[in-house]
Amino acid sequence: MGFVLMLHSLVRWIIVLAAIVAAAKFALGWLRGGAFGKMDKGLASGYAGLLDLQGALGLIYLLWDGYAGGGWPLGRLEHTGLMIVAIALAHLSARLPAANDKLRFRNLFLGVVGSLVLIVLGVALIGGWAR
Repeated sequence: MGFVLMLHSLVRWIIVLAAIVAAAKFALGWLRGGAFGKMDKGLASGYAGLLDLQGALGLIYLLWDGYAGGGWPLGRLEHTGLMIVAIALAHLSARLPAANDKLRFRNLFLGVVGSLVLIVLGVALIGGWAR
Protein backbone atom coordinates (compact mmCIF):
# COMPACT_ATOMS: atom_id res chain seq x y z
CA MET A 1 0.00 0.00 0.00
CA GLY A 2 3.01 2.26 0.42
CA PHE A 3 3.32 2.29 -3.38
CA VAL A 4 -0.17 3.77 -3.79
CA LEU A 5 0.59 6.51 -1.25
CA MET A 6 3.92 7.24 -2.95
CA LEU A 7 2.20 7.45 -6.34
CA HIS A 8 -0.55 9.65 -4.86
CA SER A 9 2.14 11.96 -3.44
CA LEU A 10 3.99 12.10 -6.76
CA VAL A 11 0.92 12.85 -8.88
CA ARG A 12 0.13 15.93 -6.77
CA TRP A 13 3.25 17.64 -8.12
CA ILE A 14 2.26 16.79 -11.68
CA ILE A 15 -1.16 18.30 -10.95
CA VAL A 16 0.40 21.50 -9.62
CA LEU A 17 2.54 21.79 -12.75
CA ALA A 18 -0.45 21.10 -15.02
CA ALA A 19 -2.54 23.66 -13.10
CA ILE A 20 0.10 26.37 -13.53
CA VAL A 21 0.40 25.69 -17.26
CA ALA A 22 -3.38 25.49 -17.74
CA ALA A 23 -4.09 28.61 -15.69
CA ALA A 24 -1.49 30.59 -17.63
CA LYS A 25 -2.80 29.38 -21.00
CA PHE A 26 -6.43 30.05 -20.10
CA ALA A 27 -5.63 33.46 -18.61
CA LEU A 28 -3.80 34.49 -21.79
CA GLY A 29 -6.68 33.26 -23.93
CA TRP A 30 -9.17 35.12 -21.77
CA LEU A 31 -7.21 38.40 -21.66
CA ARG A 32 -6.01 38.38 -25.26
CA GLY A 33 -9.25 37.04 -26.71
CA GLY A 34 -7.68 34.09 -28.47
CA ALA A 35 -9.51 31.31 -30.26
CA PHE A 36 -10.36 28.24 -28.17
CA GLY A 37 -8.69 25.31 -29.91
CA LYS A 38 -8.05 21.60 -29.62
CA MET A 39 -4.98 22.19 -27.47
CA ASP A 40 -7.05 24.16 -24.97
CA LYS A 41 -9.69 21.44 -24.84
CA GLY A 42 -6.96 18.84 -24.39
CA LEU A 43 -5.35 20.86 -21.60
CA ALA A 44 -8.67 21.14 -19.76
CA SER A 45 -9.37 17.44 -20.22
CA GLY A 46 -5.84 16.47 -19.19
CA TYR A 47 -6.04 18.52 -16.00
CA ALA A 48 -9.42 17.04 -15.09
CA GLY A 49 -8.11 13.56 -15.95
CA LEU A 50 -5.12 13.99 -13.66
CA LEU A 51 -7.47 15.00 -10.86
CA ASP A 52 -9.57 11.89 -11.56
CA LEU A 53 -6.48 9.70 -11.33
CA GLN A 54 -5.44 11.40 -8.11
CA GLY A 55 -8.93 10.98 -6.68
CA ALA A 56 -8.97 7.27 -7.54
CA LEU A 57 -5.55 6.74 -5.96
CA GLY A 58 -6.65 8.65 -2.87
CA LEU A 59 -9.85 6.63 -2.48
CA ILE A 60 -7.97 3.36 -2.93
CA TYR A 61 -5.50 4.39 -0.24
CA LEU A 62 -8.23 5.69 2.08
CA LEU A 63 -10.28 2.50 1.89
CA TRP A 64 -7.35 0.08 1.95
CA ASP A 65 -5.60 1.75 4.87
CA GLY A 66 -8.85 2.38 6.73
CA TYR A 67 -9.94 -1.25 6.59
CA ALA A 68 -6.40 -2.52 7.23
CA GLY A 69 -6.35 -0.87 10.65
CA GLY A 70 -5.32 2.70 9.91
CA GLY A 71 -8.77 3.89 10.83
CA TRP A 72 -10.65 6.91 9.59
CA PRO A 73 -9.03 10.04 11.04
CA LEU A 74 -11.20 13.14 10.66
CA GLY A 75 -8.49 15.09 8.82
CA ARG A 76 -8.23 12.37 6.20
CA LEU A 77 -12.02 12.34 5.69
CA GLU A 78 -12.10 16.15 5.44
CA HIS A 79 -9.25 15.98 2.92
CA THR A 80 -11.22 13.46 0.86
CA GLY A 81 -14.37 15.57 0.84
CA LEU A 82 -12.54 18.74 -0.14
CA MET A 83 -10.66 16.95 -2.91
CA ILE A 84 -13.92 15.60 -4.35
CA VAL A 85 -15.23 19.16 -4.50
CA ALA A 86 -11.99 20.28 -6.23
CA ILE A 87 -12.37 17.51 -8.82
CA ALA A 88 -16.00 18.45 -9.41
CA LEU A 89 -15.06 22.11 -9.85
CA ALA A 90 -12.45 21.24 -12.47
CA HIS A 91 -15.00 19.15 -14.39
CA LEU A 92 -17.79 21.69 -13.99
CA SER A 93 -15.75 24.54 -15.43
CA ALA A 94 -14.98 22.43 -18.49
CA ARG A 95 -18.66 21.60 -18.97
CA LEU A 96 -20.22 25.04 -18.58
CA PRO A 97 -21.75 26.15 -21.84
CA ALA A 98 -20.27 29.36 -23.12
CA ALA A 99 -21.38 31.77 -25.80
CA ASN A 100 -17.88 32.54 -27.01
CA ASP A 101 -14.24 31.57 -26.62
CA LYS A 102 -13.51 34.37 -24.15
CA LEU A 103 -16.10 32.98 -21.72
CA ARG A 104 -14.76 29.45 -22.14
CA PHE A 105 -11.26 30.63 -21.28
CA ARG A 106 -12.59 32.57 -18.27
CA ASN A 107 -14.60 29.60 -16.97
CA LEU A 108 -11.66 27.24 -17.35
CA PHE A 109 -9.24 29.68 -15.74
CA LEU A 110 -11.53 30.17 -12.74
CA GLY A 111 -12.12 26.42 -12.50
CA VAL A 112 -8.41 25.58 -12.49
CA VAL A 113 -7.52 28.32 -10.00
CA GLY A 114 -10.49 27.45 -7.78
CA SER A 115 -9.67 23.75 -7.78
CA LEU A 116 -6.01 24.53 -7.05
CA VAL A 117 -7.00 26.67 -4.04
CA LEU A 118 -9.13 23.78 -2.73
CA ILE A 119 -6.25 21.37 -3.30
CA VAL A 120 -3.85 23.57 -1.32
CA LEU A 121 -6.37 23.75 1.54
CA GLY A 122 -7.00 20.00 1.38
CA VAL A 123 -3.32 19.15 1.52
CA ALA A 124 -2.95 21.46 4.52
CA LEU A 125 -5.58 19.37 6.31
CA ILE A 126 -3.32 16.31 6.24
CA GLY A 127 -0.04 17.90 7.20
CA GLY A 128 1.01 20.10 4.30
CA TRP A 129 3.19 19.79 1.24
CA ALA A 130 6.36 18.60 2.97
CA ARG A 131 4.95 15.09 3.47
